[in-house]
Amino acid sequence: MSKLSEIPIKVEVYDALSDWEVHTGEGENVIAKRMKGRFRTLKNFGMSVWLIYFLGPYLRWDGHQAVLLDIPKQQFHLFGLTLYPQDIWVLSLTLLFFAILLAAATSIAGRVFCGYFCFQTVWTDVFTFIESQFEGNTPQKQRKFNAAPLTANKAIRKLGKHVVWLAIAILTGISFSAWFTDAYQLWGDIFSLQAATPVWVAMGIFTFFTYWFAGFMREQVCFWLCPYARLQGVMYDQETVLPAYDAVRGEPRGKLSRSGVQEANKGSCIDCKLCVAVCPTGIDIRKGQQEGCITCGLCIDACDSIMDKINEPRGLIRYASHKELHQGQTKVSLWKRPRVIVYSLIMAFSIIGVGYGFTHFEPTEFNVVHERRPLYIQMSNGDIQNKYTLKLLNKTDQPLVVNYHIEGLPSASVEGLEQGITIQPGKIVPVTALVRLPSDTTSSGLHEFDFVATSEGNSAISNRYKAVFIAP
Repeated sequence: MSKLSEIPIKVEVYDALSDWEVHTGEGENVIAKRMKGRFRTLKNFGMSVWLIYFLGPYLRWDGHQAVLLDIPKQQFHLFGLTLYPQDIWVLSLTLLFFAILLAAATSIAGRVFCGYFCFQTVWTDVFTFIESQFEGNTPQKQRKFNAAPLTANKAIRKLGKHVVWLAIAILTGISFSAWFTDAYQLWGDIFSLQAATPVWVAMGIFTFFTYWFAGFMREQVCFWLCPYARLQGVMYDQETVLPAYDAVRGEPRGKLSRSGVQEANKGSCIDCKLCVAVCPTGIDIRKGQQEGCITCGLCIDACDSIMDKINEPRGLIRYASHKELHQGQTKVSLWKRPRVIVYSLIMAFSIIGVGYGFTHFEPTEFNVVHERRPLYIQMSNGDIQNKYTLKLLNKTDQPLVVNYHIEGLPSASVEGLEQGITIQPGKIVPVTALVRLPSDTTSSGLHEFDFVATSEGNSAISNRYKAVFIAP
């Protein structure tokens, strides 16, 4: 067999094979064959990431839930840190990072998110595995089981499958709710029927759609409901590596004789259709890139196993770019692709921003609002008065007693800041301050000064806000 680099490129071979194939869902669902391989192992590893979804809410940190989205209190607890709506920019940068990461991964290697991490793909794979344990571990056995007349054994197996499916669906709904309330208390509230209404609503929605989508619709969600599947073509380019069939090497297809010898003058493909049998969406990758391809690479595992058996080199189906297969070009370095560079810069910016945010969180946030109607008041004795509203957010988990004073206006008097203010965790207590300057010491225009907030018993907590005093 010639080396891959020595095989001439014949684009017309690909044009002859190209065909758009969509599984419409009519008839039976796709029953994919399961087999071992490096990409199946990688897929299993990617699926295991979702264990964080189920186990994450039960982690504890200093006696509290490590990760908690407390919507009623407008707080996001993350391993000892507490984020408030004022810190939304950190969460925005985090979401930006993952959004661009998704786009970058698609540009580099296609729908790898769909193939290895997407919740629809993962839950469907789990549901079909459970189905195989009850109804047969091969597509042939499952078809025979479904075609058989109804018996007690068949009914029990069918019932058992659906019971397990529903249990996973319910657990999915409970796990979602557990991120928004105390996870351990949630179970007690559910079993005692004391859970809040949003919990029941979330459980109902997640149970229904998990059971329906993963158990029945399966690949049809990818074909007809998922908007991300429709956006893939925009993110691909001719240098994106995707599972692809090397038609120049594989065509024309031949068959193995009973003695295991390939037909003469035939390509490497023996038309065993194992690549189709293992595909979760039921497409034939030999017909070219398809809408249903989720870039999972299971067809590569299948083809490689056959190539090993017939003593042919692996790679008849492999991750390859359009330029490699159709133009014979070598793989381009990622750092020579402008799109990848732009994506990398945006992700680097996001990481730097998130890192800065998490390392520079302040225990309090101090803000002062100047009264604008009116901007100032001239008192009966001639003094000029400005009104301010002081707001300090307590981001700690302990009450703070805060004292306020001003600096920068030596002759000014202040009313409303005589006593310390107690601020509970996560709360803001507005304080009105009236600042007056004698008319004989006040020049017209703007006068800068500082409001200073200090915490009793904790000198490390001190805030300063630059304000302006307005005089006529």
